Amino acid sequence: MDETADTPSSPEMNATASAAAATPLPPQSSTATLDLEKSYADLEAWLAKLTQGTPLTEAEVKLLTELARERLLQESNVQPVPAPVTICGDIHGQWHDLMELFRIGGSAPDTNYLFMGDYVDRGYYSVETVSLLVCLKVRYPDRVFILRGNHESRQITQVYGFYDECVRKYGSANVWKLFTDLFDYFPLTAVVDNAIFCLHGGLSPSIDTLDHVRQLDRVQEVPHEGPMCDLLWSDPDDRTGWGISPRGAGFTFGADISAAFNARNGLTTVARAHQLVMEGYNWSHEGAVVTIFSAPNYCYRCGNQAAILEVDENRTNQQFLQFDPAPRRGEPSTLNRKTPDYFL
Repeated sequence: MDETADTPSSPEMNATASAAAATPLPPQSSTATLDLEKSYADLEAWLAKLTQGTPLTEAEVKLLTELARERLLQESNVQPVPAPVTICGDIHGQWHDLMELFRIGGSAPDTNYLFMGDYVDRGYYSVETVSLLVCLKVRYPDRVFILRGNHESRQITQVYGFYDECVRKYGSANVWKLFTDLFDYFPLTAVVDNAIFCLHGGLSPSIDTLDHVRQLDRVQEVPHEGPMCDLLWSDPDDRTGWGISPRGAGFTFGADISAAFNARNGLTTVARAHQLVMEGYNWSHEGAVVTIFSAPNYCYRCGNQAAILEVDENRTNQQFLQFDPAPRRGEPSTLNRKTPDYFL
């Protein structure tokens, strides 16, 4: 079952935790040292709140997004990620299920994680979810990696829930703006051990090599078309060649396209998210492409399992861990959810 209804031709495109921390950058002065120590203290305090499901204050979100922007600016459009690492798909604001993911897969930084986008919208706890993942990224920058999904967008989030949630929880759109401005800095793709190409959506007819991805200007709102749009919106298909996507953005691509792209770039696999798959993962294109979806019982009604992919240090063992939804703990009963339905 695909998310085929959240298309940019629909209204949204018109609406405007052990101590294995990454080594910090060398301090330039005693003031810089104090600032770094204070930042780490802040991050630890924020992580303590967020792992209990307590949202940050607006002032804390402002500081967090400033720290995150500085860190993400150092990362490439094709971010190298070493193994071992656990690769995750869509989360969509399902905070309780993200906690279950960490219970199943191991807590950060004991486990290295790569998330392939779509942290917000649909679920009840987009604020807490994206805050936690960004906080983990800043605290453990060499152990947690976060890519951009098609929902990390100003236009999409105004229709599919994140904007309304921010206004409801904070009384204004300020936190929404802080996060959506930050989304522009998220890397578009990653490569695990020079072999597994990870991204949210799929391939693009405008991109033949990883160098083409590296050359993109990613610091912008997701365009309606073009290679950056394709990377976040495209889907694999049973038909060969390129096809028109029913989403209204990106393309469909066949097994011949995947095989040629992997061979040209010395890759073994394209790992991507973006589509609901009932068992949490699905191989396609004769093993050239794998879809990973990490939001169980998506939208609290789809009945699907979720999965994450563990890749060991030498990529000799790649294991999927499947999991069911975490027990619900009193979902909000006063939500007036007017977001459009995903399904045609």
